[in-house]
Amino acid sequence: MPNVRGIRSDVVEALRALAIPNLRWPGGCFADDYHWRDGVGPREDRPRVVNSHWGDVVEDNSFGTHEFMDLCEMLGAVAYVNGNVGSGTVREMSEWVEYLTRGDDSPMAALRRQNGRDEPWTVPFWGIGNEAWGCGGNMRADAYADLARQYATYLRDQGGNTLYRIAAGAHDDDYAWTEALMRSMGCIGCGTGPTGPYQAVSLHYYTMTGPWEDKGDATRFDTDQWYLALARARHTDELLTRHSTVMDRYDPDKRMGLVLDEWGTWWNVEDGTNPGFLYQQNTVRDALVASVHLDTFHRHADRLVMANIAQTVNVLQAMILTDPDTGALVLTPTYHVFEMGTGHHDAQNLDVHLTGDVTTREVDGKPLPLLSASASTKDGTALVSLSNLDADRATTVVLDLRGRDVTGHTARVLTGPAVDAHNTPDRPDAVAPRPWDGVRPHPRGLEVDLPAHAYVTVSLDLG
Repeated sequence: MPNVRGIRSDVVEALRALAIPNLRWPGGCFADDYHWRDGVGPREDRPRVVNSHWGDVVEDNSFGTHEFMDLCEMLGAVAYVNGNVGSGTVREMSEWVEYLTRGDDSPMAALRRQNGRDEPWTVPFWGIGNEAWGCGGNMRADAYADLARQYATYLRDQGGNTLYRIAAGAHDDDYAWTEALMRSMGCIGCGTGPTGPYQAVSLHYYTMTGPWEDKGDATRFDTDQWYLALARARHTDELLTRHSTVMDRYDPDKRMGLVLDEWGTWWNVEDGTNPGFLYQQNTVRDALVASVHLDTFHRHADRLVMANIAQTVNVLQAMILTDPDTGALVLTPTYHVFEMGTGHHDAQNLDVHLTGDVTTREVDGKPLPLLSASASTKDGTALVSLSNLDADRATTVVLDLRGRDVTGHTARVLTGPAVDAHNTPDRPDAVAPRPWDGVRPHPRGLEVDLPAHAYVTVSLDLG
C-alpha cells in the first residue's frame, strides 16, 4: 500500500478531511498495560508483548510514541496521550512527559534524540489512566482519586508545554465516581494549574441495544431496535447534565472540564472476525447516533471540553473500514456525519428551540423526539444540523433565524435506501452526502424538507 513511514497515505488523506482536533492513544484498556519504552527505538529491537484485552494476540510495538506523533503531525491533530496507571508507575508516566515535551539535555530528551527526534513535541492532553473502575485497575473511587492527585503532581509542565491533565472518570451513570473526584480536589483554582492537580474528569458511555453479552447486531435490526439505539444515544444528554450538576457543586464557575473520551455504538462483531478485534459494520443508524451525540455536545459546550468517538479505523463505530484481503478503503456513514459537521469547528454555539408539533415515540418508557438539531455561527455564516430520526416518514421544518437575514444557502443530505444501508468495497457510496435541493424561502426564514432516516446540514450566508 502507498504509505509514509508505514502509515497508509489514503487513510491519512481521508482523515485530514475531518480536520480532527485531537487524537487519543493508546487507550482504552490497553493503555494500562502499555509501557511506553517498549515502543521507542529501532522497531526490530522493540519487545513483543501480549495484548490480553483485545484478541489475546502478540503486539510487536511497531507503532509507538514516534509513530503516533508522526500520525498526529500528518493529520494536523493535537495529541492526547493516555498514560498507564493500572500497571505502570508515577515515574514511568512522568518520564514519558519529559521524553515527549522537554527541549534541553535532560535524560529523557537525550533518549528522544537518540531515537531520531531532536525537537520536543507539543502534547497538552494527558489521561491519568483509563477506566480505573474496571480494566484500569478495578479501583474504588476514593482510592483512585488519591492516586490521580499523586500522578497529576508528577506530570509536570516542561518548557513551553502546558499540560491539561484528565482524570479517569465515571462509567455511564456512576455519579458517585464523579463526586469522589470532585470532592478530592478541595479548593477549585488552588494547587497545580488553573483548577488543581488535574484539569478535567472523563466519562465513558457506549450505545447498545442489548446486554453486554449480546449488544445487538450492526446490520440486522428491526424498527424497535432502530429507535432503541437512538433513544440510548440521546440518553447522553441526561448523563452529561447530571455529571455536570455534580461538578457544579464544587466548581460553579466551570473551570474544570468534562471529557467524554469514549463514546459511540458497540455492536456484536461481524461474523467470521476475531471477537477481540471489535470489527463492526456501520449503517445509517450509526450515522444518526453520531449526529444525535454531536447535537448533544453542542448543548453542553459550557462544560464539555472534549469528546472522542471510539474509534478511528476498523474498530467499533469507526470512521474508516479497510478490507483485510484487498486493502480497499471504505468511508462509513459516521465518517460523513463528521465531515458534514466540520463547519461547527471553532464556531459559536447557537441556542436551538424546537417548537410546534415535534413527533415523539415512546421508547423505554420515555418520549423520544424524532427531530434533533444544533446550530453554530462564525465568520458571517451559520451551519444548521438537522436529523430526522423517523425511520419511515419525511418531515419539514422551518428555520427561523431571528434578527438575521439569510442572503444565500447550500444544503447536503446523508441517508440511504433503508435504515440498515451501509458502505462496502463493492458499494462505497451507498450512504454518502449529496447536494440537497429541498430548501425553500419561507416568511420566517427557510423551509427544509427532511427525508426519513436522514441527516441534513444547511449552510447559511448571513446578512
